[in-house]
Amino acid sequence: MPEQAPRAHAPRHPLHALRLGARRLDAATPASRDRAVDALRALAILGVVLGHWLVTALVAQDGALHTESPLGHQSWLTPVSWLFQTLAVFFLVGGHVATRSLATAQTRGDSYGHWLRARMARLLRPVTALLALWTVTAAALLLGGTPLATVHSLVKLALSPLWFLLVFAALTAATPLVARLNPLWPLAVVLHVDLLRFGLHVGPSWLGWTNLAAGWLVPYTLGAAWARGELRSRRSARALLFGGTAATVLLVGCAGYPASMVGVPGAAVSNLNPPTLAAVTFGLAQCGLALSLRDRLRRAAARPLVWAAVALVNLSAMTVFLWHQTAMMAATATGLVAGRLPGLHTAPDSLLWVAYRLAWLPVFAVALALCLAAFRHRERGPRRTRRGSSRVVHRHLPPSKSPRHA
Repeated sequence: MPEQAPRAHAPRHPLHALRLGARRLDAATPASRDRAVDALRALAILGVVLGHWLVTALVAQDGALHTESPLGHQSWLTPVSWLFQTLAVFFLVGGHVATRSLATAQTRGDSYGHWLRARMARLLRPVTALLALWTVTAAALLLGGTPLATVHSLVKLALSPLWFLLVFAALTAATPLVARLNPLWPLAVVLHVDLLRFGLHVGPSWLGWTNLAAGWLVPYTLGAAWARGELRSRRSARALLFGGTAATVLLVGCAGYPASMVGVPGAAVSNLNPPTLAAVTFGLAQCGLALSLRDRLRRAAARPLVWAAVALVNLSAMTVFLWHQTAMMAATATGLVAGRLPGLHTAPDSLLWVAYRLAWLPVFAVALALCLAAFRHRERGPRRTRRGSSRVVHRHLPPSKSPRHA
């Protein structure tokens, strides 16, 4: 009898393929890479995204959409802002990464201009797609008769992440000047600005916006100090954690600062716009907690599946940050076809709203995944040639792995 042809391999189970891909990614990662840094960045981005999705409500009323916050109706939700307002951790990681990157570039002999262009390209490239889409969307809504109040609310939410990106870009550009700056100096600026604003009630109306740079410069310079090896001990992490926590409690309890670490519509004072001293001391506590978790995060990220998830978030960090509000609004607008849905278009004034909003989070995540599929290439930039890519793969893959399987 003639020999039977060999059977084709049965398709792998999706979970097996996922684990295999995660192991390959784990093997391709250089041993020198500090995975705790990537894990902290991923946690910071996801914290901001979940925080916005939980405390931002678009309420359909009088034929228009208005922005409201459950924090304005339910004060017991204030701890949510403590958990998900993680921008200080992102600036901490940003200062650490930029300082190390600049030092590496200088060692290679690269100029500051070359280094800065490479850093800015990754930050600012995804912005063009966001601005283009919302320019067309806003014009179409206005021409279609959408109320101006609705268009204003939508555009404001969609473009709100840009303030963070502009500050982060400015601090990145100033890295050579601030890399060795003691964090106490920008902290002193924030302290004096708040003393003039809230203590003496003097100074111009724009004075508080000085804290927009000074406030976020504090965790950024902490990240630079971390890159220099000055915050490696557990003692320094605990000092930041407990010192920042104690200062924040005193400022909120005795000095009248708001307890919420995000802005609440209608509130007289916001801890975030511009950053107040309470927001900065809270950020110090967050940085201390982040630094104290480094060893645990390294051990967790050593697992291939965990590392694959961390790497995926980091590869699309700016796209996730820029488009998460748009994803939420797209889901909200699509839901209007079915009428006013609880947790999506209703006032955030009850515990039931919170339960419904939690149920909507997977829908927002799917909408964000669609945005990632459409716009992630803007962050990665033009594809490299096959020859250039293989050099990178050959460099990081063990000899037993072939580039084709990377």
